[in-house]
Amino acid sequence: MAADKERPRLTGLPPVADERCRLLILGSMPGEASLRAQQYYGHPRNGFWPLLYALLDGGEPAAAYEERLRFALSRGVALWDVLAACEREGSLDTAIRRPEANDFAGFYAAYPGIRHVFFNGSTSADLYRRQVMKEAADDGRSYELLPSSSPARAMPQAAKLEAWQPVREAWFAVRG
Repeated sequence: MAADKERPRLTGLPPVADERCRLLILGSMPGEASLRAQQYYGHPRNGFWPLLYALLDGGEPAAAYEERLRFALSRGVALWDVLAACEREGSLDTAIRRPEANDFAGFYAAYPGIRHVFFNGSTSADLYRRQVMKEAADDGRSYELLPSSSPARAMPQAAKLEAWQPVREAWFAVRG
């Protein structure tokens, strides 16, 4: 049996969050384009930013990444990934090996206002269950799976927008 091919060890991005955040959108691990750019959802065909802007009354996404982050934070939306590190060849979630979860206990302690957690794709939800939650916990947060915004997820953007409506509903609920 041949030894497994050596895969690069990848390190994720720091969380984007502040004290205003009530919603958290979790990916699994940034893809190659996002890691190169050091930007969440940095692949030009990823539908995340158009979805977020459409859901939260933002119009067209800003061109500048820093403006996009300011928009998310101004709407109370934090961004992070389930994994702090992993081995992966390419960008596909199916290629993730040796996953290492982020420190969610520390994150939730630093941002106790987070009430709604959304998983951007099933891999992030599965990894969270296996790496973080491990057993069901009543922590006062709601958890919801959304279809992936990745271009690898073959689904029309209009259908994704409809499926992502729980983000808008949660946003309205926490706005007060």
